[in-house]
Amino acid sequence: MLRIYSNYLGVLRDLRQVLSAVEARDADLARQLRRAAASVALNMAEGSGNAGGTRRQRYLSALGSAREVSACLHVAEALGYAAVDPLLHGRLGAVTGVLVRLTR
Repeated sequence: MLRIYSNYLGVLRDLRQVLSAVEARDADLARQLRRAAASVALNMAEGSGNAGGTRRQRYLSALGSAREVSACLHVAEALGYAAVDPLLHGRLGAVTGVLVRLTR
């Protein structure tokens, strides 16, 4: 399993409070954020158990979902639904960076 996987689980834990705040204002955005956030972890785990092109595809899916999580957080902030700790953005960015490197 990737080391970044456990780091990402920490990001997920920190997302819970933001998710609750978003859900109170916009259930659809919260659902999309929750699905994308779960998808990152699930695709990283699946990719770790695959080889070759299949592994790369799972990591690409995780990368796309990580970018979607980031976009959801930016939208939630822009709409005034939640304030997101800059450290959370940074930790998510670190996960995204690892996934970019894995998919090259």
